[in-house]
Amino acid sequence: MEFLNQTGSRQRKLQPKIRMRGPSGDPSDPSPLFDDTSSAVNKHGHGDVGKGPDAYPGQDFLSDPMSNLAMAYGSSLASHGKEMMDKNLDRFIPISKLKYYFAVDTVYVGKKLGLLVFPYMHENWEVSYQQDTPVAPRFDINAPDLYIPVMGFITYVLVAGLALGTQNRFSPEILGIQASSALVWLIIEVLAVLLSLYLVTVNTDLTTIDLVAFSGYKYVGMIVGVVAGLLFGRMGYYLTLLWCCVSIFVFTIRTLRLKILSEAAAEGRLVRGAKNQLRMYLTMAIAAAQPVFMYWLTFHLVR
Repeated sequence: MEFLNQTGSRQRKLQPKIRMRGPSGDPSDPSPLFDDTSSAVNKHGHGDVGKGPDAYPGQDFLSDPMSNLAMAYGSSLASHGKEMMDKNLDRFIPISKLKYYFAVDTVYVGKKLGLLVFPYMHENWEVSYQQDTPVAPRFDINAPDLYIPVMGFITYVLVAGLALGTQNRFSPEILGIQASSALVWLIIEVLAVLLSLYLVTVNTDLTTIDLVAFSGYKYVGMIVGVVAGLLFGRMGYYLTLLWCCVSIFVFTIRTLRLKILSEAAAEGRLVRGAKNQLRMYLTMAIAAAQPVFMYWLTFHLVR
């Protein structure tokens, strides 16, 4: 299109060029938003057998028979290794037996805590059996468990941190030392009892886990004593700890005498013979060690 400008000369007005998509130039044909590249893919990729637009890089590897064989062999090897690990782990840590010691409920925990604090009215201390197997702790209050000792240990560490915090002596290092020292003394106590049972040649059904359970019951009295000291001062601590020490002494004597002493001693008859005398002294020594550890691990927490 031509037009005249102010000077009278003719100039041509450029019209915008419209690029038509598609093979035809029909402007009424709607144009796509993206160019069709399927022809280019078919042109360059028609030689790749089995590779379409949905192919991914690892498809050939997964479809290879050798890769499937390797995956099956790796899976069988992993399962075999898991079986070997479970077998060796169960040899050192009897996980199946540990489930028995944690088979508790709320009723059992409440009754057991009351028995640990006030064992004087309890009469029957024998563990119940069913087909030569002791029943679960939730069905027998006399059965040993690990729930109360484990929770007692954790609660003792927390109460110790609270007591140290009220005295402005709290630090993570001191709390770690407190927890590690309590754990080390527990291990030493259990090892000493095992050595004593071996030297005295006591034939008993007590296991190492049973000894850990009976040694861990003292944490209940320790917690009660420290809490009483925080609420009522040192006098409340000493009175409460004294009560808990006597209670745990009586509880340990009445529980272990059925395990360590002979049948005659368990029935209340006169204990005769040097071997039975040693067993009686060993039972009393184990029971007497509980108050000593209770005082040793708590006296510095109350001021």
